Amino acid sequence: MEEIDLEQEKIGKRLKEFRSRRGMNIKVFYAPISGNPNNWGAIEGGRRNLGKRLFEDVTSFYNINPDWLLYGQGEMLASQNEGANSSGAEIEFGVPFFNVNLSEITFSETGMFREPPEYYVNFRPFNDCDAFLPIYGDSMYPKYASGEIIAIREITNFDIIQWGEAYLVVADETANNITTVKLIFEHPDPQKIVLRSSNPNFKGDTVLSKNVLQRMFLVKGKVTRNQL
Repeated sequence: MEEIDLEQEKIGKRLKEFRSRRGMNIKVFYAPISGNPNNWGAIEGGRRNLGKRLFEDVTSFYNINPDWLLYGQGEMLASQNEGANSSGAEIEFGVPFFNVNLSEITFSETGMFREPPEYYVNFRPFNDCDAFLPIYGDSMYPKYASGEIIAIREITNFDIIQWGEAYLVVADETANNITTVKLIFEHPDPQKIVLRSSNPNFKGDTVLSKNVLQRMFLVKGKVTRNQL
């Protein structure tokens, strides 16, 4: 495939649409592809051409249907049965599954996790998520039993929280680097949040200031290992 120079504005708009549906900002979305988000802002705005290498990188990494991105044809995601896009590059389909304990996860500054995914999961109800992770321990039982798999989607605005829902919360070193899944409740101080276990045997709340939060992910649901 030669340098892509057709309908750059429409290609850019489709890229932006795909990114927006995943709820990710430019910096986070494009960090795994290239280190300069300003270039991608220009591409999304149709002011810069999307070259062959970046086209293949972004479609392969996010499993975007190349025909949809180029021409607006077909589904947004590539078909699992195709196994490759129209440029011939092999693709990974679906949402990455990371088989690690939450306490062992290391986060990159701009992307998702530093650990490589074990495999990718195509499960339509959660295909808009960022990752599947196993959950261990009983603090969230019965909502999430130990060994079940949760599907998470990152949020970037800590002022818009679905109170009472479960979130994966990642705090900085001033909060002892807490990385935990808890129900989130409103605190009288709008600059703080309340973390609570769903298991009544785990008593006591944890209160965190929003300024110690590094990452937050909404837990959109769960699956069992036989569903993957």
